[in-house]
Amino acid sequence: MPKNPLIDFETRKSVHINLTRETHAALRSYLFKQHLSMQEVFEELARQIVEEQPHMLDTLSDISLAKRQRVTKKLSSTDAESIFKVIEESNPLGINEEDV
Repeated sequence: MPKNPLIDFETRKSVHINLTRETHAALRSYLFKQHLSMQEVFEELARQIVEEQPHMLDTLSDISLAKRQRVTKKLSSTDAESIFKVIEESNPLGINEEDV
């Protein structure tokens, strides 16, 4: 049997994402009520980003800012722990653990 002479120019790509169980369940429930699939929603979101829709670009900027702030907080916390560890190891007060 000959193959269909028409060429399918639309190639689909698969994307795997991880969501928390709670987020997944809530999203699935909400989309079910709207008669939408996750595939339809993520395809539309991706299209809007690629087409540089202003509201989507604003959302991406917000996400990026929140991520930078989380990283900064994480670094600050880690830096503080490192500083305390160095102080503890250098024992500037000359106190032995046995004395405490």
